[in-house]
Amino acid sequence: MRKQTMNRDWIATARTLNEALPYLQRYEGATVVIKFGGNAMGDDAAMESFARDIVLMRHVGVNPVVVHGGGPMINEMLAKLGVESDWVGGKRVTDAATVEVVEMVLAGRVNKRIVQAINAEGGRAVGLSGKDANLMVCEPTDPRLGFVGTPVEVDPFVLKRLAEAETIPVIAPIGVGRDGETFNVNGDTAAGAIAAALKADRLLLLTDVAGVKNADGQFVTELTAMQIRDMTREGIISGGMIPKTETALSAIEGGVRAVVILDGRVENACLLELYTEQGPGSIIRQG
Repeated sequence: MRKQTMNRDWIATARTLNEALPYLQRYEGATVVIKFGGNAMGDDAAMESFARDIVLMRHVGVNPVVVHGGGPMINEMLAKLGVESDWVGGKRVTDAATVEVVEMVLAGRVNKRIVQAINAEGGRAVGLSGKDANLMVCEPTDPRLGFVGTPVEVDPFVLKRLAEAETIPVIAPIGVGRDGETFNVNGDTAAGAIAAALKADRLLLLTDVAGVKNADGQFVTELTAMQIRDMTREGIISGGMIPKTETALSAIEGGVRAVVILDGRVENACLLELYTEQGPGSIIRQG
């Protein structure tokens, strides 16, 4: 007989699983919307790790809903096809030619890559866009920006049916207009609108920073909606963090219990956020 010695790593793993039990129980049956984007999307190892986390969440009773971006891939394809873009106020104008490329990249290449990664890890994922089953009906955000849309109606029917079938939806942020137009929707905005429609327990916004910073430049782990508004008014929250915190506030007002802005570059970021006492991001509640 082979004698087996207890490895310290095994003991640590068992202890971690034991400590995770209350959190596993807490999130059983919960809906968690995850906005996936940033550098992790372009890295094969990070994509594989993210997919494995999503599959694990599904296996322990969470209903994950993945919404993704894909800005760098869009830029790459536009350049390859020679499609030139105009800009208004630092934002790309999405004309008819551009929106065709956006839909091709987001609902095609990017979406199916994420679906394939999740399925390869033993999950059961399906790819959708906001046009499927009128999931996300939009109106123009600003007429000057062309086919850039803001969700005004989100019908979560198909997402609820997929959850009942233990299937993971992966959603490209493409919306449909009232007259059948195709709209390009900001990924964070789409995730927030979908999370609100589902009354999700959590919305996780994966980004390339560790969270929200205070006036001293330190990352804050817990914030209320009122604190976010005050920090924005005082200029503490600025630049690219403003759209993310605005998405968080809209989602909370729409019925999401809490929103977390966290660093998607951290390995197992979603699992750390849900199943440990101190996650790696900034959690925002109504407070």
